[in-house]
Amino acid sequence: MNPNFDLVIFDCDGVLVDSEVISCRAHAEILSRHGYPITSEQVFHRFLGRSTRQANLEVEAELGRALPDDFHLQLRDELHRTFEADLEAIPHIHSALDAITQPVCVASSGSHQRMQISLGRTRLYDRFAPNIFSASQVSNGKPAPDLFLFAAGQMNVAPERCVVIEDSVPGVTAGRAAGMTVFGFHGGSHCQPGYAEMLRAAGAIATFDDMRQLPGLIEKIGVKATPNRAV
Repeated sequence: MNPNFDLVIFDCDGVLVDSEVISCRAHAEILSRHGYPITSEQVFHRFLGRSTRQANLEVEAELGRALPDDFHLQLRDELHRTFEADLEAIPHIHSALDAITQPVCVASSGSHQRMQISLGRTRLYDRFAPNIFSASQVSNGKPAPDLFLFAAGQMNVAPERCVVIEDSVPGVTAGRAAGMTVFGFHGGSHCQPGYAEMLRAAGAIATFDDMRQLPGLIEKIGVKATPNRAV
């Protein structure tokens, strides 16, 4: 076991499951249905990595009215439908988990219900349960550090001995603010050219696009990991 990392914290969407394109499409569909016309690309650029709660507050402020009481249910149902049809695990994530010797957990902006659907669909839920943590359990979602600090506390690991695997700028920012080492993953179908550089600019100490690389990165970086050094 690497002496510098006692816990590997995974984001969910775009890191464990290849869901970001699907999620942005569903989110755009439901928002547009309720008088807030927006494209999936605009959802991606504005809300990727952030909680639905935060996104809805911004939308409601611009609309000048509240979204329907059952908005979350409508979004959940749309996500469930599209996940059942199209969702897949990130390639090679199962073999990567097999090779990682440290304890692992999930810390996601998504709700527990959403993760039950997405992780269950891809046979990942049982690999992490019960160590699955949601932004709904803290006051402030990403880019604030609250969720990652909460996850580390629940797992009884000091923040500086955690490595975070993230695919979004808010997520990288949150991990760095929590005092953790952050690896940026850019292998999801939503990641475009230049995405790795964007994650590095946000503070990721290393970037990679193939989950088969992750166990080796965890071992390689180890004692070299410092907040300001890129690999």
